[in-house]
Amino acid sequence: MIRIQDLNKISEYEWEIPRSYRQDMRVAVRLFVTRRLLEAALQDLSIEQAINAATLPGVVEPVVVMPDMHQGYGFPIGGVAATRYPSGVISPGAIGYDINCGVRLLASTIPLEAAEERLDDLANALNQYCPSGVGSEGSIHLTTAELDAVCRQGARWALKKGMASEEDLHRTEEGGCLQGADPGKVSQRAKQRGMLQLGTLGAGNHFIEVDVVDQIFDGEAAAAMGLQEGMLTLMIHCGSRGFGHQICTDYVQDLQSAVKRYGIQLPDRELVCAPLDSPEGQNYLAAMRSAANYAFCNRQILAHHARRAFEEVFAGSGLRWQLHQVYDIAHNMGKVETHDVNGRKMKVCVHRKGATRAFGPGNPELPDVYKPIGQPVLVPGSMGTASWVLVGTEDSMARSWGSTCHGAGRVLSRHKAKKDFRGERLRNDLEHSGIHVRAGSMSGLAEEAPMAYKDVDEVVETVNGAGIARKVARLRPVIVIKG
Repeated sequence: MIRIQDLNKISEYEWEIPRSYRQDMRVAVRLFVTRRLLEAALQDLSIEQAINAATLPGVVEPVVVMPDMHQGYGFPIGGVAATRYPSGVISPGAIGYDINCGVRLLASTIPLEAAEERLDDLANALNQYCPSGVGSEGSIHLTTAELDAVCRQGARWALKKGMASEEDLHRTEEGGCLQGADPGKVSQRAKQRGMLQLGTLGAGNHFIEVDVVDQIFDGEAAAAMGLQEGMLTLMIHCGSRGFGHQICTDYVQDLQSAVKRYGIQLPDRELVCAPLDSPEGQNYLAAMRSAANYAFCNRQILAHHARRAFEEVFAGSGLRWQLHQVYDIAHNMGKVETHDVNGRKMKVCVHRKGATRAFGPGNPELPDVYKPIGQPVLVPGSMGTASWVLVGTEDSMARSWGSTCHGAGRVLSRHKAKKDFRGERLRNDLEHSGIHVRAGSMSGLAEEAPMAYKDVDEVVETVNGAGIARKVARLRPVIVIKG
């Protein structure tokens, strides 16, 4: 097992595991973490998994790990690895089972004090319009042809159905649609699961929250996003549901033979992969993009339903119920991007697993309104804790593959959390603190207890101190909807 003395300390917020640490490493591993968070990370296998990722064929220096890191399937949650395109590999485990799990933030001009008497009604309306829970079905039941269209069109499918605006798509990563999706590379089992779940929240760490803008740190960036102190916002955290999970399951199994076929040596079979330019790699990439587009569409439909809830509760109150989209970002994705590597442009496949794209100011992929400030980064907390809005920086482009943290990161397993906490007690404590809670099950609520996660404020302070993101605003929850 690796020890702290095996790492090189670069700064209070940055450490490095040199390539020489292990003979099979192709590149170094860089960790954006404080000593306290590093000591906590050494209690699981997340750092060992990052070292294993540094052995992948075609990997480009460095593998990066964020302060919210914790152990995942083969690859740490909070990890980022770039491989040469098209000669490197793509690994489903380095992207994750919940493909394009991500966050969407919408903002209002409704002051908290003017809305407080209606928050219970709003919680009920959101819970009614936005189905949640394991295996939950939405109001939209797709045919196979319609599901294929969602896979190809992403959030634009919702636009055609009257559930989105062009402005929504403009303020979504990749415009809400990854090119190159091919539903023909998706199994029938995955399609069966996806046809019934569009427009649903799911369970686990997914949620819908109404927050209040608690504190603003960057007035210019907040103004560009339409965030005002004391006003309500709405955050949606979910992904591609059973559709994406099944796609990952299918390809983790299918690619086992590809590893042998292409003579790839791996320290952990959970890092199963295939060359990007192989038929197997191209098939997975096309299927993953299908799941990513499904997730963009899913969050768009949930946003539409949330707007219905706001209209129902606030129409006729004299308050402007309209919600404008701030941004929508992905946490689990494999993206072909061009980055500066040793002074020259290089096309790479960036695997982000539990990490947020955080492009800096001036990037041509950003909407014009955000080019002066950098890409909005949305960092959700866990029910009773704050969420954050950050922006990407020039340093994130130079040092972390245009990436930063995605959340707080677990410190307790779901099993341990259920053993340590009672859902009823947790709900009562949250309600007593002024947070209106709607939960599908008390055991599910206990799994996501705030105490099961790291301190999100400390995680954000780390990436802010390291320079790979900059604070804009802190959000405080007043309503939480959990599956």
